[in-house]
Amino acid sequence: MYTRVWIPDPDEVWRSAELTKDYKEGDTSLQLRLEDETIREYPIDVQSNQLPFLRNPDILVGENDLTALSYLHEPAVLHNLKVRFLESNHIYTYCGIVLVAINPYEQLPIYGQDVIYAYSGQNMGDMDPHIFAVAEEAYKQMARDEKNQSIIVSGESGAGKTVSAKYAMRYFATVGGSASDTNIEEKVLASSPIMEAIGNAKTTRNDNSSRFGKYIQIGFDKRYHIIGANMRTYLLEKSRVVFQADDERNYHIFYQLCAAASLPEFKELALTCAEDFFYTSQGRDTCIEGVDDAEDFEKTRQAFTLLGVRESHQISIFKIIASILHLGNVEIQAERDGDSCSISPQDEHLNSFCRLLGVEHSQMEHWLCHRKLVTTSETYVKTMSLQQVVNARNALAKHIYAQLFGWIVEHINKALHTPLKQHSFIGVLDIYGFETFEVNSFEQFCINYANEKLQQQFNSHVFKLEQEEYMKEQIPWTLIDFYDNQPCIDLIEAKLGILDLLDEECKVPKGTDQNWAQKLYDRHSGSQHFQKPRMSNTAFIVVHFADKVEYLSDGFLEKNRDTVYEEQINILKASKFPLVADLFHDDKDSVPATTASGKGSSSKINIRSARPPLKVSNKEHKKTVGHQFRTSLHLLMETLNATTPHYVRCIKPNDEKLPFHFDPKRAVQQLRACGVLETIRISAAGYPSRWAYHDFFNRYRVLVKKRELANTDKKAICRSVLESLIKDPDKFQFGRTKIFFRAGQVAYLEKLRADKFRAATIMIQKTVRGWLQKVKYRRLKATTLTLQRYCRGLLARRLAEHLRRTRAAIMLQKQYRMRRARLAYQRVHRATVTIQAFTRGMFVRRMYQQVLMEHKATILQKHVRGWVARRRFQRLRGAAIVIQCAFRMLKAKQELKALKIEARSAEHLKRLNVGMENKVVQLQRKIDDQNKEFKTLSEQLSAVTSTHTMEVEKLKKELARYQQSQGEDGSLRLQEEVESLRAELQRAHSERKILEDAHTKEKDELRKRVADLEEENALLKDEKEQLNNQILCQVKDESAQNSAKENLMKRELEEERSRYQNLVKEYSRLEQRYDNLRDEMTIIKQTPGHRRNPSNQSSLESDSNYPSISTSEVGDTEDALQQVEDIGLEKAAMDMTVFLKLQKRVRELEQERKKLQVQLEKREQQDSRKVQVEQAKNDLDLDQDADLAYNSLKRQELESENKKLKNDLNELRKAVADQATQNNSSHSSPDSYSLLLNQLKLANEELEVRKEEVLILRTQIVSADQRRLAGKSTEPNINARTSWPNSEKHVDQEDAIEAYHGVCQTNSKTEDWGYLNEDGELGLAYQGLKQVARLLEAQLQAQSREHEEEVEGLRAQVEALKEELDKQQQTFCQTLLLSPEAQVEFGVQQEISRLTNENLDLKELVEKLEKNERKLKKQLKIYMKKVQDLEAAQALAQSERRRHELNRQVTVQRKEKDFQGMLEYHKEDEALLIRNLVTDLKPQALAGTVPCLPAYILYMCIRHADYVNDDLKVHSLLTSTINGIKKVLKKHNDDFEMTSFWLSNTCRLLHCLKQYSGDEGFMTQNTAKQNEHCLKNFDLTEYRQVLSDLSIQIYQQLIKIAEGVLQPMIVSAMLENESIQGLSGVKPTGYRKRSSSMVDGDNSYCLEAVIRQMNSFHTVMCDQGLDPEIILQVFKQLFYMINAVTLNNLLLRKDVCSWSTGMQLRYNISQLEEWLRGRNLHQSGAVQTMEPLIQAAQLLQLKKKTPEDAEAICSLCTSLSTQQIVKILNLYTPLNEFEERVTVAFIRTIQAQLQERNDPQQLLLDFKHMFPVLFPFNPSSLTMDSIHIPAYLNLEFLNEV
Repeated sequence: MYTRVWIPDPDEVWRSAELTKDYKEGDTSLQLRLEDETIREYPIDVQSNQLPFLRNPDILVGENDLTALSYLHEPAVLHNLKVRFLESNHIYTYCGIVLVAINPYEQLPIYGQDVIYAYSGQNMGDMDPHIFAVAEEAYKQMARDEKNQSIIVSGESGAGKTVSAKYAMRYFATVGGSASDTNIEEKVLASSPIMEAIGNAKTTRNDNSSRFGKYIQIGFDKRYHIIGANMRTYLLEKSRVVFQADDERNYHIFYQLCAAASLPEFKELALTCAEDFFYTSQGRDTCIEGVDDAEDFEKTRQAFTLLGVRESHQISIFKIIASILHLGNVEIQAERDGDSCSISPQDEHLNSFCRLLGVEHSQMEHWLCHRKLVTTSETYVKTMSLQQVVNARNALAKHIYAQLFGWIVEHINKALHTPLKQHSFIGVLDIYGFETFEVNSFEQFCINYANEKLQQQFNSHVFKLEQEEYMKEQIPWTLIDFYDNQPCIDLIEAKLGILDLLDEECKVPKGTDQNWAQKLYDRHSGSQHFQKPRMSNTAFIVVHFADKVEYLSDGFLEKNRDTVYEEQINILKASKFPLVADLFHDDKDSVPATTASGKGSSSKINIRSARPPLKVSNKEHKKTVGHQFRTSLHLLMETLNATTPHYVRCIKPNDEKLPFHFDPKRAVQQLRACGVLETIRISAAGYPSRWAYHDFFNRYRVLVKKRELANTDKKAICRSVLESLIKDPDKFQFGRTKIFFRAGQVAYLEKLRADKFRAATIMIQKTVRGWLQKVKYRRLKATTLTLQRYCRGLLARRLAEHLRRTRAAIMLQKQYRMRRARLAYQRVHRATVTIQAFTRGMFVRRMYQQVLMEHKATILQKHVRGWVARRRFQRLRGAAIVIQCAFRMLKAKQELKALKIEARSAEHLKRLNVGMENKVVQLQRKIDDQNKEFKTLSEQLSAVTSTHTMEVEKLKKELARYQQSQGEDGSLRLQEEVESLRAELQRAHSERKILEDAHTKEKDELRKRVADLEEENALLKDEKEQLNNQILCQVKDESAQNSAKENLMKRELEEERSRYQNLVKEYSRLEQRYDNLRDEMTIIKQTPGHRRNPSNQSSLESDSNYPSISTSEVGDTEDALQQVEDIGLEKAAMDMTVFLKLQKRVRELEQERKKLQVQLEKREQQDSRKVQVEQAKNDLDLDQDADLAYNSLKRQELESENKKLKNDLNELRKAVADQATQNNSSHSSPDSYSLLLNQLKLANEELEVRKEEVLILRTQIVSADQRRLAGKSTEPNINARTSWPNSEKHVDQEDAIEAYHGVCQTNSKTEDWGYLNEDGELGLAYQGLKQVARLLEAQLQAQSREHEEEVEGLRAQVEALKEELDKQQQTFCQTLLLSPEAQVEFGVQQEISRLTNENLDLKELVEKLEKNERKLKKQLKIYMKKVQDLEAAQALAQSERRRHELNRQVTVQRKEKDFQGMLEYHKEDEALLIRNLVTDLKPQALAGTVPCLPAYILYMCIRHADYVNDDLKVHSLLTSTINGIKKVLKKHNDDFEMTSFWLSNTCRLLHCLKQYSGDEGFMTQNTAKQNEHCLKNFDLTEYRQVLSDLSIQIYQQLIKIAEGVLQPMIVSAMLENESIQGLSGVKPTGYRKRSSSMVDGDNSYCLEAVIRQMNSFHTVMCDQGLDPEIILQVFKQLFYMINAVTLNNLLLRKDVCSWSTGMQLRYNISQLEEWLRGRNLHQSGAVQTMEPLIQAAQLLQLKKKTPEDAEAICSLCTSLSTQQIVKILNLYTPLNEFEERVTVAFIRTIQAQLQERNDPQQLLLDFKHMFPVLFPFNPSSLTMDSIHIPAYLNLEFLNEV
């Protein structure tokens, strides 16, 4: 392989070539072969002996850091950047301390939050180059060194400076977010859209070019949180306001405002589209492709609002901007003399300008066309020419915009200002890069002057870093000659330099640009950095560090003066709008401050806007623009020199803005201009390649001799190896920790290493190939011998087989020939016999045919003669018939005429229609009779034909006998008889034929009908099969839909659970934040002599917003019909069970309707009977009187009882209130009042019942008395009355007797029963017996009614059975008509429908029974609760009495009973309980006890509070417990053991509340003893939800702690540590891998450390009794985090994307999987979360060449997204030159095959993603009474119940 070199090329700048002939010293040319195989001769200058640049080895191409290249020169840098940009799509590359950023002109997904978190906390050289890496390095150095930092972003217009600066600020805003709620980081980011709107514009090179420079300082506090920011601006391009070149635009804000002109709030601006205004339409194209100005304007307004700019100020700003547009459209008319101008007073644009700015129209109109000249004696007003007026107008517009720009910057700084003390800051400088155009003016001169200053600072910083590196490593230091641009800077800013001469010329009254240019020629013609063009006297050339730039002097003086007429400014100062007036009043105040700062009087750097003061009335103190810019630039350089700079150089790859298109010419031009090549030159001048001793030894260990490896000192080994390999000692130096190499030495060592490997490879190949040939020869020899043995045996067997076959063939031939001869003889014999037989038969048949022909001829003669006779007869008969028809026709016509006349009469019609119906019926009957007769005749005919045939057969036999006996004598007579018989036979045959034809017709019709039926049956079968298939398909579709719905529901459930848990997490974070703020407030409010809070005081008030206890409610399940209505008709139709239910329900409703109809008919009959009975009654008046009496008595009784009850209730309430006030200090039950009210209510109800009974009996007695009095006059018999008013009421016998006694007591004095005796006892006794009789009669009537209902029910059942029987008979009849297969199928269908109906009946019955069971259980619970309430109240009252009387003697009685699993405590001991059991408890103290003991103790306390029905106690205990757990977790927020301990206890308490809640779903695994420990009174469902939320918070804190412990270990253990020794190699590294850019110390971890840590986690969680399901979820989450962190680092690090890393990864993952199996955690799904990492490791090891490899990769990497696969392939780096890089074509093939995937755009995995946690119910097998409380818990105040 020949040496490869770089040669210059006019198109590609540099081209690669290969030497085809060795070079010898003195040769004048080189023989080269280019990459396109063309041969070229390259000449060499013999005097300078300048040889072409050498190419780097392929293994170094595509490096992250250009300084890692062995050969450092321009073509190597350009080629490396091109390969990274085009092939790998990497836009960032390090070049020492510089980050080179190439604009891709395409949105890349590498700036998301996940990428920010991936770079946060990482060393700069560990990750791929990125703007975030530079920002992180600045942030880290600020925190580590406590020194201010600066990020300098520079480049051409369109190179991406503003975007890079924006992303750097976004990184700081994300990583250093503010600690307070000021949202300062959002305000910092919000300043970007405002500054882009007012300071960016479209140019020919960039659609969003920044036309000003800015330096943003982001301030940080001591904790390195953002507290504020400030912005300085430099050199706004004001000329763009009034002039734009072709295809360029003005500032974005003008077009945004025009796009929003249609909004109602902007109507007063009088704006239209941008094409209508002169200041926005000079570039012709007012739109930018892909940019919505209206949408951007909305973002600008939102940013103004976020920064605190009021709406009124915003409107004022937009008015000022709109006024500038109107000012540009003012029409100026020149007068005839040409020296004066005028403006029309009706000019609408001038009117709008004055109205929007609030100035006087007349004055502005006058001073736009005139100017004031002030002399020592007089003041003159002078007119101006048209050009002067236009210039003055443009100057005014520029001045207004500049002032507004400065005001906005000032207010942005006010919004970003903070009163807090700034500890440090990071500055981001977004400044214009070096610019050169065809026409360069004052703006380009200032820009290039600023870049000269920045380049000088950059060169000195690079030189300083190189010097520090050499001194640190104790390398002999020699001065490096580097380009110093101080002479160029002196040419510009020194005394009598270009700027001084410009300012001096500006002071001259008649100064011109030509005079100034001539002074430059005279003064600086001898300078090496100044040149005069040959063809111009108004231009000059400055030799800058990047290139020569020719400046045209025209306009320099005007732009430097920046003249604005004072009269116009004074008009604006007098504006009626305060904002407009303030804009122009600030100039006077800002001048002294600027002057002071320019002198450098203050050592502190003031952060403020550096906008130039544009107009001062006093000319002596006015500063030029150049002077202001020079002053602000000096301030900037002071700031940068006081900070640690970080450089970002933005490169524009092409001028056409094409995505990922690289123009080498433009790239080299910018690399030269931005100083990257100067950095390379400085590095290459010394020792650019640097290796640590350890890395050098690992890389070049193959070059060390075996005896030298015995030495343990690696430095000594490296020293001896280098001294033996590189003879020139100047080519390398040994430092303290590194070896330094000259340029090209690493490539030489790589060549030696490759030669060593190649020689070793050849030796290995030689040995292996020889061994393979030996093995092949031995295998062939053994195979040959085996084949020979088998072949010889085969030949012998073939010979024996041939001999056997020959003998057998001879035997077969003998037998075959014998058989063939015998068969030939037999065939001849048979043929002879056959011929004889056929010949004899032929002769006999010929004789028979002759006789037959003669016989047929006679028959023909007979028939012909008969036919002739019949024809003659028929002709005669036809003639007679014709005559008859003619005569009859004549008669018929006559008769028809008469009938027509008769038919017109109505009587005829009536006669015709009289018997029509009867005739139809008769005809129908006649048809039926004829059918019957036809059937009988056909049967008789068949019988006759059968007898006739039998007779004919008999006659034939007799004839034959007769012919034999008689001979031929009577042949004629017999022949006649035969003829007659034949005629009869013919007639019979004809009749039979007619019948047969009819039969065949009917048979054909039947067959046709059968065929039709069969076809219909086949169609029905097909339709049935189709329906079955459709049903099956529907079932399959439904199952698929159900599965899909189920999966969707699961996903939605997971997402909902995840969202809920995220909300819980956010709530806990906000709660934590609230606690922190509250603590800070308490610290702030505390005075020096503050009082200490009591130790037992808790934060119950703040955290006690938990739900109150709610009792369980009784609910019923919904019916199936309601379910159908709920789910809708479409869904219901798809469910067959619901459909069958509906069918059955319809049948039931039909039956009920029939029953109701029957009942209605019966009721109507009964009503009719009642009406008849009521008409017969005569005692209606007596009944009404009895009812009236009853009602009056009832009302009086109720009123009296109501008064009494009111009085009793008031007295009782007073008594209770007095008792409550008296016993307030004692421990009385809070439910005593409610208990008394309940008792009072029960007493009232019982009183009402008794009162009702008394009223009933009184009414009966009164009515009986009235009937008795009435009966004396009418009828003496008492028993005649049979109807009592209330006799129909069903009253028990005991109630009647009690009522009777009550009546006896109440009415003993009211009635006089003197007709029996004096006391009336007999009458009362008689009346009571009569009432008893009535009661018995009512019972008898009730029984009779029940009997009738039963009979009716049985009748209905009989009718239903009859209907069912009729249906079955019908189906049976239908079944008999079907075929056997159809019968079977029909029977199966009937059986299925019957079983389905029975199944539905049983289901309904089960549902009804379950519903009744639930209702009864709920009622039982309610009654049990009432009983328990009463018992508890009684027990509480007794305990209170005993407590007062016996002084806690109840404890003795409790000890005598068995422990019931309840713990009692007093209210005042609650704080002590929480402190001992929660706050001060250590997990180590409970080692060896029952896991989750605190949870069991807390539940036993809750159970006792439930037992005594104390809801306040339950509420207080649960609230205190939850708050105590939160305090403990807040205090130990980084203690994994404590967090795991309280997670297990919280879950166990939650399980206990579920297990003992009384819900059947949670009691399935309970024992009978455990069911006794259930809660009786309270439903704690809402508290279960609170505990579930708390468990989620604790779980999230547990995961956060574990991730915090594991995350620093992951990258080192999974990617960097060598699990398989000697597998990985080391490549050359660049500047970023040096120790100076990284923190000292070794933080490497191995995989064993990670496994040990996870073992520790697993042991802690198992020992503390955490549920196994939760442990599985914990490790699933941790393994996902390991997968995400490892994969993200793999995707962002080029150095680990190699084959050896894939092997290491697979080994490490297998170790983790083995650990999971060893801990029985493989079911957790943790391995599935590692699937992306597994596939990434496999991707690193797969072949990557052919299309088959691409298909294998696409089919394998299903868990990786397309972006991730392509990223890994782009990052893949071979460690040795024997490996090949992944080609661009292969990557494109992968992208083409994966383009159908709908992968997310996110590149990195979200390692902070947390799976939603589930807490499955896990009941305990322990019973509460078996738990022992240890004494060291200090819970003696708990009493066992």
